[in-house]
Amino acid sequence: MYINDVHIAYYVLVTILGLLVGNIVGWANKRLPEYKSIISKDLLEEIKGNFRPRYLLMFIMSIIYILLVYTLGIKETLIANLDLIKYIILAPMLVSAFIIDYKSQIIPNRLNLTIFEIGIIFAFLYGLSNIAITINMLLGMCAGAGIFFLITLLGGLFYRKEAMGFGDVKLMGALGLYFGLSNIIIITLVSFLIGAILSILLLITKIKKTDEYIPFGPFIVIATFISMYIPFETIKLFLMQIFTLGLYKG
Repeated sequence: MYINDVHIAYYVLVTILGLLVGNIVGWANKRLPEYKSIISKDLLEEIKGNFRPRYLLMFIMSIIYILLVYTLGIKETLIANLDLIKYIILAPMLVSAFIIDYKSQIIPNRLNLTIFEIGIIFAFLYGLSNIAITINMLLGMCAGAGIFFLITLLGGLFYRKEAMGFGDVKLMGALGLYFGLSNIIIITLVSFLIGAILSILLLITKIKKTDEYIPFGPFIVIATFISMYIPFETIKLFLMQIFTLGLYKG
């Protein structure tokens, strides 16, 4: 049986993987804000004694993986599957960044560094078949970090306060390695659009106060997942329609 040209066995496999990874994400969310190593003897003690399944995270990760397989499919060669593989690895780190930043207003350096390190590996792997892809990924890294660093710098100069956390700057730089120049610009625009809409909703519903800090990391994560599932041209057309008030005809 096939779903969108992918055998159902693959969906079963990624569902099981999502269940396992969901628990790892829960453990990481507990350790990273405390600057503790994820892989340690404490993990074995947790499994033996105090282990409690993170059902919500298990469900979320399984759905994310199922949708990735449905959207990207399974190709015949390893190189052809690099997009799927890198997103499967990136997804749990994005979920951690979302939860930790929302709860603690920080994206741990260890998390950003891990995203960056894995991104460098994928940039090298893509370069084995097409060096232009690697160059584009490096440009994406520079653009992602550069845009957000500029916003942070201008916020400090004009408003005398931090407009954007440096964790966001590091996250966007690392994500540029996964998405390249054009897509990281799209992710930037979508994150600001989502941030504006959700911030207004949070203020209207009084979940957040006007003088209360609203972390930007979750908006970046949402925009990144959107870029994973929706084609670049579709998002570009949508943004052009919004920013030109419907005047853009494509």
